[in-house]
Amino acid sequence: MNTNEPTELQNLLTDQLRDIYWAEQKLAKTLPKLAKKAQSPALKTAFTSHLAETKTHIQRLEQVFALLGLKPRAKKCDAMQGLVEEGDGLAEEYAGSPALDAALICAAQKVEHYEIATYGTMRAFAKRLGLTEIVKLLSATLKEEGAADQKLTHIAESKANPEAQQ
Repeated sequence: MNTNEPTELQNLLTDQLRDIYWAEQKLAKTLPKLAKKAQSPALKTAFTSHLAETKTHIQRLEQVFALLGLKPRAKKCDAMQGLVEEGDGLAEEYAGSPALDAALICAAQKVEHYEIATYGTMRAFAKRLGLTEIVKLLSATLKEEGAADQKLTHIAESKANPEAQQ
């Protein structure tokens, strides 16, 4: 085996980087729309602040590509495309309803959980490959995705879900 050739795990990491790079870019376009649709100020703020984080996530991914000696290149993420479409459907179905914010949070948390799974997996790949700097970058994003998910849970439990129940 030629040791200069990337391993299958390195190829898989690169593939997942391209996938999540597309997903984060799609999310950066979607979050402002979610903020406009949200009824509660807390949810609007959560979406707006996560947009700033998402832009940072994109920059971190570009750093990861650079550390791997690759140009940043996106590969369409069918999962994110589907999650965004599902969220659009929920927003349309519950527009004007007291359950709208709960529906938006539902859609957003599905996105967060997808991102958490992807970043966690990529971090495990990077750890296995001994890519310490990449592990640090992916860990920082993973921590922020978890915090975003917790913030959404708090808004859901304290405001959106009780309002949807009325």
